[in-house]
Amino acid sequence: MAHAPLVSPDWLHDRLAAPDIVVLDASWYLPAAGRDPEAEFRAAHIPGARRFDLDAMSDTESSLPHMLPRPEIFAARMRALGVGDGQQIVIYDGQGLFSAPRVWWMLKTFGVRDALVLDGGLPAWIAAGYPTEDGEPRQAERRHFTARLDHGAVADATDVARALETGSAQVVDARSGTRFRGEEPEPRPGVRPGHMPGACNLHYAALQRDGRMKSPEELAAVFAENGVDPSRPIVTTCGSGVTAAIIALAMETMGRPARSLYDGSWSEWGADPTRPVATGA
Repeated sequence: MAHAPLVSPDWLHDRLAAPDIVVLDASWYLPAAGRDPEAEFRAAHIPGARRFDLDAMSDTESSLPHMLPRPEIFAARMRALGVGDGQQIVIYDGQGLFSAPRVWWMLKTFGVRDALVLDGGLPAWIAAGYPTEDGEPRQAERRHFTARLDHGAVADATDVARALETGSAQVVDARSGTRFRGEEPEPRPGVRPGHMPGACNLHYAALQRDGRMKSPEELAAVFAENGVDPSRPIVTTCGSGVTAAIIALAMETMGRPARSLYDGSWSEWGADPTRPVATGA
């Protein structure tokens, strides 16, 4: 069973031919995974899906990875994908629940009201026995897409520092415990290991089971076990703003939306020598 804004493979299969549904393959992987999302899309994707390249759809002029682009640039790129106002957008990825939540968060932050995530992604679709197609994405007719940035959904380093200093919001880091504690080097050059002093650690993998989101009741227990109170404001963060969105999606699933996501995340904070860094538990 899925919980809004998550949908199941059965739900999507029953509506796949609807004229107002558009499906986006948002697969993206860490370099260490050794996977090629473009090649995987050409080999197998949900019928009719369009390829959402996370790197190309982000701010290509920023030195930081996956930063939100300007609204007018995002709108132009969505129009070129054939995605427009009034459509119901379903996002999935090839890992289950990894990069699709980031694209869901991007769409919501740019004002899309009806953005959904396929729980379990392409693996769940295939496991349910539903067909895939191969080849390049179909040429889509351009549609009008309106992007209105919700500035309150995006935190910067100053916002995070203020939250840590005043306690106005909990800062919750989705990275693994070993990265959070600084026990392993960061994958990006020039980024110090460790975490923001006062941040909480909630590894995104703890929110999932077999690539699917846990139930709201299970999620509440995971938050409590990790010292995070979902009833209080939360700013999510991670390495580059991708898995932080998994926490945001989990909170939405529980009916307690996060306050904001730190877009620069540890890629920015850990590389800034003026920002304090803590290690250990």
